[in-house]
Amino acid sequence: MSLQEQFDQAMADSKNLPERPDNMTLLKIYALFKQGSAGDVEGSRPGFTDMVGRAKYDAWAALKGTAQDEARQQYIDLIEELKDA
Repeated sequence: MSLQEQFDQAMADSKNLPERPDNMTLLKIYALFKQGSAGDVEGSRPGFTDMVGRAKYDAWAALKGTAQDEARQQYIDLIEELKDA
């Protein structure tokens, strides 16, 4: 199975986790997904009134420079870990 196929499977699996991850883990899932699918963050940081958008932007921006394949593998590994929890 190719890395892209594993990534696609992990995306599907993320919707059926046994329990909802905590907010920090959800941010990590989001950031790894965005880095793996779109690459480095673009655009401006949301304003202070958009706390959720700002947290998502910051989590994604923290991965800047991470190769897309590396982010995909980390995403796959994290989803697998959460599935087995």
